[in-house]
Amino acid sequence: MAAKSAVRFAPQLKELRIHLCQNSPSSQGVRDFIVKKYIGLKLANPKFPILIRECSSIQPKAWARYEMGKETSISLANLNEGEVAASIERLATAK
Repeated sequence: MAAKSAVRFAPQLKELRIHLCQNSPSSQGVRDFIVKKYIGLKLANPKFPILIRECSSIQPKAWARYEMGKETSISLANLNEGEVAASIERLATAK
């Protein structure tokens, strides 16, 4: 059931990277997103590379790599879990 509510990625999306800090308040929404939504997202996109990168004292960001090497990033700083999910969905379904 969790997979049905998760977004299916657009075919032109080749990789999704999420950068976050393990303990900073600005990354709390990203940590909540990973705990609550990652499994459903991975079930909906089983062979897709979703990379989670943790590093101390960095600002949380999501990076999307599309066809032809084009990359886009968005800040996830101080967003709640729902806002992080919406941001990831925007990146994942962009044309």
